[in-house]
Amino acid sequence: MGLEDEIEAIEDEIANTPYNKSTEAHIGRLKSKLAEKKEKLEKQQSGSGGGGGYSVEKHGDATVALVGFPSVGKSSLLNSMTNAESETGSYEFTTLDVNPGMLNHRGANIQLLDVPGLIEGAAAGKGGGQQVLAVVRNADLIIFMLSVFEIEQYDRLREELYDINIRVDQEPPQVTVRPKIKDGIKITSSTDQDLDEKTIKDVLREHGYVNADLNLQENVSIDRLVDGLMENREYIPSITCVNKVDLIDPDYKETVDEQLRQRDLDPEAVTFISAEEEKGLDVLKDRIWERLGLIRVYMDKPGRGIDWEEPLVVEQGTTVGEAVEKLGGEMEERFRFARVTGSSAAHDQQQVGKDHVLEDEDVLKLILRR
Repeated sequence: MGLEDEIEAIEDEIANTPYNKSTEAHIGRLKSKLAEKKEKLEKQQSGSGGGGGYSVEKHGDATVALVGFPSVGKSSLLNSMTNAESETGSYEFTTLDVNPGMLNHRGANIQLLDVPGLIEGAAAGKGGGQQVLAVVRNADLIIFMLSVFEIEQYDRLREELYDINIRVDQEPPQVTVRPKIKDGIKITSSTDQDLDEKTIKDVLREHGYVNADLNLQENVSIDRLVDGLMENREYIPSITCVNKVDLIDPDYKETVDEQLRQRDLDPEAVTFISAEEEKGLDVLKDRIWERLGLIRVYMDKPGRGIDWEEPLVVEQGTTVGEAVEKLGGEMEERFRFARVTGSSAAHDQQQVGKDHVLEDEDVLKLILRR
C-alpha cells in the first residue's frame, strides 16, 4: 500500500469513527498519524519535482494571492488593479501560470498573484493544484474571490487550503514542546483543557515524543494540538471579495448576504466588486492595506529633507531598529539614535533609540556616527 492509499484509509477511518470521549484518544492518534504521513508525502513530491510549485519571485512590500475557482474574474481584477496583463476569458482555465502584477497603494508596492483557478481536489494534486497552492503558502495575504452566483465555493476553497496545511485567519497554536532524556511526558497548562491527559499524551507519542515537557497556553482541540506539533503549517490572514455584482438585481443582494452569514462571513466586511466595470476597487485596495497591517514611515534625509513620495513601508509594530535593518547598508553599525515626529512621538523631533515602536505616517530622522 502506497502513502496515498494509507492516507486515504486513515481519512476514511476518521470520517467513519463517531467522535466522543471514548473514541477521542483513538481519533487523536489517527489525526497525528495522518499529519505525519501527509508531511512525508509532501516531501516525497517536492523531492521528485512534483510539488515544487510555480517559480514566482517575491517583490515589493507584501505579496497577496488571489484564490478562486476558474472564471470568477481574478485575471480581470488583476488587470484593473495593477500594471499586469493577464489573459482573460469567459471559459475555465484561462490562466495556466501564475501571473504577477504590482499594486501601488498609499506608497506601498503590493504584489498581486493571479494563480490558476483551483478545482475541487487541488490539494490532492488535481489540476496542478499542489503547485498552485505552494505559491499561496508564500503569500502574506489571501483574497478569496467568489462569484456572486456561487458563494458556496468559499467552503471548498477553505477546505483545499486546509488540506495543504494553510490555516486561514488563525494564530499559531500556543503549544510548546521540549524533548528531554527521561521522566516521560509532563503536561502543564495555563487553562482548563477539554482533552483528557491520555489523549494529549497519545498524540505526542504518535509524533515520536516519549520524554517531553508540553506547555499549553490555550484550550486545544486535537487539530490545534497536532498543528502545534507540526512545522509545515502556514498561518495567513484573508479577506473575501464577491465579484460580478453588476450582473444581479438589487433584491438578490439579501440572498447573497444570507449565504455569507451561513459561512460566518459578515456582509459588511466582504467587499463587493465588479472587476469588469471596475466598481468597488478602491474599497478593496484599502482593505488589502488594512489587513496586511502596513504603515508608512517618511524618512527625513540629510540635506534633502523629508521624502514624501517614497515612504518606507513596514508592518505595524515595527521598531526603529527593525526599520534601520530594512534600510540596510552601513546604517546599523553607524546608528546613534533617531528623532521621530508623528503619532508615536511625545513631541516633535523626539529622541528615541532602536526599541521605539513606529506608527503610520511618522517622520524618522536617523542620527549616524561619522
